[in-house]
Amino acid sequence: MNIIIIEDEKPAARLLKRKVEQLGLTVTTMLHSVEESIDWFSKNQHPDLIFLDIQLSDGLSFEIFEKVKIQSAIIFTTAYDEYALRAFKLNSIDYLLKPIDEDELKVATDKFQEQISKKESLSLNIEQIRSMFAPTEKVYKSRFTVKIGVQMKIINVDDIECFYSENKGTYIHTFDNRDYLIDTPLEILEDELEAKNWYRISRKFIVPLVSVKEIVVYSNSRLKIILPTYKEDEVIVSREKVADFKNWMA
Repeated sequence: MNIIIIEDEKPAARLLKRKVEQLGLTVTTMLHSVEESIDWFSKNQHPDLIFLDIQLSDGLSFEIFEKVKIQSAIIFTTAYDEYALRAFKLNSIDYLLKPIDEDELKVATDKFQEQISKKESLSLNIEQIRSMFAPTEKVYKSRFTVKIGVQMKIINVDDIECFYSENKGTYIHTFDNRDYLIDTPLEILEDELEAKNWYRISRKFIVPLVSVKEIVVYSNSRLKIILPTYKEDEVIVSREKVADFKNWMA
């Protein structure tokens, strides 16, 4: 039996290889990315069975199937159970959640060998499986938890006048003119906040639409925003973002 492993984390690939071979099976090849896998499948005979990690370093492993028609049976492996728990078994042999349990691995490989012995069809409906991985409607942050001494405080997004960075820290500034240090950098906040309501105007500030009460033309083709209570520093829309900011405001 010809088995390959596609897993971007090499230590995890080696561990899975050892576990598979402890079951008396042989892993002939280990691949670590979408690009490497596409190249390998285009040049080599396809294996009987693939252990396939879903999230690879350069994309979802489904991208492999866009370039290569794979005939092999597949056991999917994933650390993300939200990818796997919705009627996932379909035409694939099985899926395994990381860290992979030896008993579950044996059940999956036994299932594969049983299907082989019965000459059952192992065709895989990739489009049907891919649809399960289609992103659901994104849920954006509605509140933040901040630490004040030994206490915790919940701040609703609607109470936030802006986010800003200062001295390598990230802060919430609220409409009641208070500041709270948080752990999340602006780069991550930018993705956690709904784009129609929040805009990152510069490396230092993310502001909500409701805070933009006044806009003043500033030097070097920039814009200055007047916020309701934040007065510690000038809130400037960087020059390269002015056009996009105006579109966002519209």
